[in-house]
Amino acid sequence: MSEKRERTIFLSDCQSFYASVEKATHPGLENLPVVVAGDPARRSGIILAACPIAKSFGVSTAQRLGEALQLCPNAIVMRPHMQRYIDVSLAITDIYKEYTDLVEVFSIDEQFLDVSGSLKHFHCSPEELAIMIQKKVAASMNIRIRVGIGPTKILAKQATDNFAKKNVNGIFTLGKEDVERELWPLTVDKMYGVGSRMTRHFVALGMTTIGHVARTPLATLKQKFRARFGKQSDIQAEVMWRTANGLDDSPVTPGTFDVMPKSIGHGMTLPRDYTTAEEVDIVLLELTEEVCRDARAKGFTSGTVHVFCMCSPYDAPTGFSQQRKMPLCTNNTLKVYRSVREIFHRNWNGLPVRKVGVTLGSLADEEITQLDLFEDITKVRELDRVVDGIKDRFGSTALIRASSLMKAGLAVDRAGKIGGHYR
Repeated sequence: MSEKRERTIFLSDCQSFYASVEKATHPGLENLPVVVAGDPARRSGIILAACPIAKSFGVSTAQRLGEALQLCPNAIVMRPHMQRYIDVSLAITDIYKEYTDLVEVFSIDEQFLDVSGSLKHFHCSPEELAIMIQKKVAASMNIRIRVGIGPTKILAKQATDNFAKKNVNGIFTLGKEDVERELWPLTVDKMYGVGSRMTRHFVALGMTTIGHVARTPLATLKQKFRARFGKQSDIQAEVMWRTANGLDDSPVTPGTFDVMPKSIGHGMTLPRDYTTAEEVDIVLLELTEEVCRDARAKGFTSGTVHVFCMCSPYDAPTGFSQQRKMPLCTNNTLKVYRSVREIFHRNWNGLPVRKVGVTLGSLADEEITQLDLFEDITKVRELDRVVDGIKDRFGSTALIRASSLMKAGLAVDRAGKIGGHYR
């Protein structure tokens, strides 16, 4: 039986993507410190991206805009243009498809490429192909990309995050034979999938480097995780162990985002603290309208609804995250809102609210949804379709609830944004 051929995987990352797109759109900004930030007058006023020039002053992503301007007073602050970023991302993905048909979108600025079969076609090494793609993207889009190369997706990702982003040429190869020498000495917070909370857990277990995790026998790591997180943590322990060892059999899968979603949700940070139930009710209705419209557009109904709420104070937030099963699967706004409102009023502690979210779960095909014997569901769906059709044609504010025109309403403002940021 022949051995499985080793793959060559790229993880391509666009440098300071949002800021780079703004510079590409406005050539006069090329040699200036540019940052992209949310609305400075609101809590969303944080740095979403900073160009290398701005970063040289100490500006970093997720930093508050005020702090960034103290470090770099001459920074050019651009508001985000999400539709533009999406369009550029799609165009870059199309460029990658000129080199391989195995391209998997990982995020708006990252894509996996399986170029195993491309090397022979282009008569080059992986590094030479990476340079070729870099030059094509730079010439076509004026965007610099960094490329991590490895035999697995996880090694390609870690090659990008930990090495290629710091290299002058933006390219780094992390083979299986390099893992112990290059990856294992890194602190555990540098491992993909490990955030600040998991870092604290690993440190408490005496594991401060990726190598400590990798060299721990899997059975031992599972025991340690069970003692700390419970019996259900075996899968998490194995994922962490495999990541530390660079083990990953998953293929590069085009069309990853075409699969049926498990949930549909929207959430938002409020522009100020909402102190009354009436104010929060308005926003919850708007969020419910958004998620139900999304569900209808995709042909789904929902059997469960989940409500998330975070309350002030900022340094010690409280809140809740609760869900409930609805009497019947539905995608009708008012029916879902009844459950949303009930969850909120049952769990809210009365403190000022600064973040809320609504998510539909237990999705089912709209055409096979259980019927309500006491209501003409056809008429309800037809009315929803008419309203959705008007909004699709003339914009989401063509028809709007009167409550959204009150001071607490945010639907008009959100209509001009994508993912909470301006189009």
